[in-house]
Amino acid sequence: MLKQELNFKLQQKLSPQQIQLMKLVQLPTVAFEQRVKEELEENPALDDQSSEYDDEYGNEQDEWDNQNDEYGDEQVIDTGDINIDDYLSDDDVPNYKTYTNNYSDDDEDKSVPYAQGESFIEYLRGQLNTYRLTEQQFQIAEFILGNIDDDGYMRREVKSLVDDLAFTQNIYVSPEEVENLLVNYIQHMDPVGVGARNLQECLLIQLENKVVTEAVELAEKLISESFDAFTKKHYSKLMAKYDVNDDELRAAISEIEKLNPKPGKSFSSSSKIVEQITPDFTININDGELELLLNGRNVPELKISNAFAEMLDTYKKTEKKSNDQKEAVMFVKQKLDSAKWFIDAVQQRRNTLLYTMEAIMKFQREYFLTGDETKIKPMILKDISDRIGMDISTVSRVANSKYVTTPYGTFLIKDLFSESLTNEDGEEVSTREIKRILQDVIADEDKRKPLTDERLTEILKEKGYPIARRTIAKYREQLNIPVARLRKEI
Repeated sequence: MLKQELNFKLQQKLSPQQIQLMKLVQLPTVAFEQRVKEELEENPALDDQSSEYDDEYGNEQDEWDNQNDEYGDEQVIDTGDINIDDYLSDDDVPNYKTYTNNYSDDDEDKSVPYAQGESFIEYLRGQLNTYRLTEQQFQIAEFILGNIDDDGYMRREVKSLVDDLAFTQNIYVSPEEVENLLVNYIQHMDPVGVGARNLQECLLIQLENKVVTEAVELAEKLISESFDAFTKKHYSKLMAKYDVNDDELRAAISEIEKLNPKPGKSFSSSSKIVEQITPDFTININDGELELLLNGRNVPELKISNAFAEMLDTYKKTEKKSNDQKEAVMFVKQKLDSAKWFIDAVQQRRNTLLYTMEAIMKFQREYFLTGDETKIKPMILKDISDRIGMDISTVSRVANSKYVTTPYGTFLIKDLFSESLTNEDGEEVSTREIKRILQDVIADEDKRKPLTDERLTEILKEKGYPIARRTIAKYREQLNIPVARLRKEI
């Protein structure tokens, strides 16, 4: 049975303009420039300041800009026998209202540049052609090459390769034949060490290709017979086992340190792409004061197309409107609305970036003036959010993907954010400052007797930073510094 009910529902929705602004804010400079170019190509109602219509419609453009969303208000268009709302019904929603780019970061299409050149596997296949192999051997060897990773390792078991050859290539071979092709052919290719199945085998292959000396012979024994003890730096046990002194062991270790643990990475190809960082902000020091600049040199100044504005004006002056004219004005209106939204979003993006970065610059003024990392204050997203009156997510979008150039280098803005700890004087200090001090202490330690985490805790406490040992261990791991035993040298 049908019945009528009255319900109240509170919903929070993002408008297309808000979504568009958020996506523009998170774009770094290069991606933003590309986005503006795409919008200029897609929307004919959008022009830059170098438009060919500037001279012809310059005065009319000023009048158009001063109007307060005139083209966005249906009442301004004296259509007579046309009702704009009829064309904006739920059954016929124009594209500009539904096109919001409301996708997650994972769904975004990212253009990746490619350069022509010889890949690592193609380089290896070229060497394979120099061997005298039967047709089946060549097919097997080529299949093995296809399973070598970018580091140059064959990380699959021989048995798995045999099974795949049978199922996918219809080639039935024994594990011994695959092993023979791998060890006697592929592992003799350049770069030396390619085709190894683990680090130990990779290092041995490279040592076997060195000129034989006492140091090389001892290095081979260390890797082949005592690899586990060597990786754990049990030097005293190794010297006792092989009856060698410090100098002899040091010479062998020196030979091992010259080896390449990832031979595939040594391959140089023109297909590799070097990415260059384009900073979004520049901070200069003029007469002891900080100056903030936003990088927007390649972004054109946008404006509403004079031609489209005149089209709408001509329509208003037309007494009798045909159906074709009605459809045309709807198209013009949609494009004008979309252009106005985009121009507003670009301006809001500029203001948001400048307000946010200016707040960060003022917060970290001492650091930007001196370049001393110990001057970096503890700063979290909420600190900046409270200062500029914007949401934390907005600050995060600005900081996570933007770079700033300073007199002391170019770095990611989010690196300036850090939590705080209290020193013995009761002052709040940045965890980044503590990490820097920890790095300096470890860099100056005696590598024969590296400092343990307990000793590092004592040293930092002496410097006025009472930190727990587990915190020292956490910071050390974040800095990619190994434990004391693995930092030991002879």
